[in-house]
Amino acid sequence: VAADIYSVTSYGELRNDALECERWNRLHPQSLARVPFVTKTLGGVQGPIVAVSDYMKSLPDMISRFVPAPYLILGTDGYGFSDTREALRRHFEIDRGHIVVATLEGLAQSGEIEPHVVTKAIEKFEIDTEADDPRTR
Repeated sequence: VAADIYSVTSYGELRNDALECERWNRLHPQSLARVPFVTKTLGGVQGPIVAVSDYMKSLPDMISRFVPAPYLILGTDGYGFSDTREALRRHFEIDRGHIVVATLEGLAQSGEIEPHVVTKAIEKFEIDTEADDPRTR
């Protein structure tokens, strides 16, 4: 699976820009509509967009309605104590394996791959499908 990686320095600023565009468009109905930066940037993306953050999921969710593609969010909701960054990411399901599975799940939801491919990735990355949700652990 090919992937492009984008780094977001401020979800808040992306949201502010999008809200400004919304407001301007509402107040200028006969003018050419302004398009938020995030919408323009991700407009040509094929497949799902997976936002991964070491912060709470609510941060990348701030721009969800302006993202023009299936948008899956992984973040560190809940509490966890870990001795390494790797253990923290595994606990909150934002490590490499969970990112791959989320991406494949997005592709499966859109019919681009078969669900068994997601199952194979879950097995390959040894993801415990019966583990408690990190938000409630």
